[in-house]
Amino acid sequence: MSNLFPPRVMELSNGKKVIKPRSKTPLILLLVLIFTFISVEITGFNFETLFRRGNQFWVILGDMLPPNVNFWKSIWPLLLDTIKMSLFGSVMGAIVALPVAILASQNIVHNLVITSIFKTFLSILRTLPTLISALVATYIFGIGTMAGMVAIFLFSLAYVGKLLYEQIESVDMGAFEAMESIGYTKFYAFRYAVFPEVLPSYLSTTLFNFEGNVRYASILGYVGAGGIGMLLNERLGWRDYPSVGMILLALFVTVYLIETVSEYFRNKLN
Repeated sequence: MSNLFPPRVMELSNGKKVIKPRSKTPLILLLVLIFTFISVEITGFNFETLFRRGNQFWVILGDMLPPNVNFWKSIWPLLLDTIKMSLFGSVMGAIVALPVAILASQNIVHNLVITSIFKTFLSILRTLPTLISALVATYIFGIGTMAGMVAIFLFSLAYVGKLLYEQIESVDMGAFEAMESIGYTKFYAFRYAVFPEVLPSYLSTTLFNFEGNVRYASILGYVGAGGIGMLLNERLGWRDYPSVGMILLALFVTVYLIETVSEYFRNKLN
């Protein structure tokens, strides 16, 4: 392998020779091609089927137009449920993420065991797909928005908590240590020295997380976790594409409005 990608020798103006390290780009490209081939073989991906059946996407899209405007009366209560469970799950997840992130921050908690436990806890939550946690929640809390809210809460806790403890660990601890040295407790030192530094990023991350959760919540209905996803799954099952088009239009408008408002506030925070 070393002979395939020999190092380059450059001669400087003073007569000295400098050996530049081998470029890793060809090796990386080769590995990407190998893993792509393996993935295609494992998943059974077929380009012929893609080109032969891909036009059906446009056929279904055409069936959705024009959307069934009269179906709006059936959409808005479930759309409101989707927004409510996204908002509540996001806010509760962000609130709980704050103490968890503090306990996971090595510059605040000088105990490797405690910080490792909470970092591992957040890592486990991040590896748990939201659809799976929503499915498990339906067995515990029953079919409905409660299960969806729990799934969104767990995702928000993991997402906001991970980013928050990284932000806390990157803060300059000079003011924190100075306040501790004059008798402030760790809580008050964090409150007045560290928290103001991470607050704008914390709020911005929470708003961005809420944006995404509105989109994610729309598919949680596929596992019975309430919201507009249940209606979308039902209409797709009945091949009622004009109603599906109205549902997607309502989701598009809702997500666009939420993202616009959220982006405005995030810009103000930054």
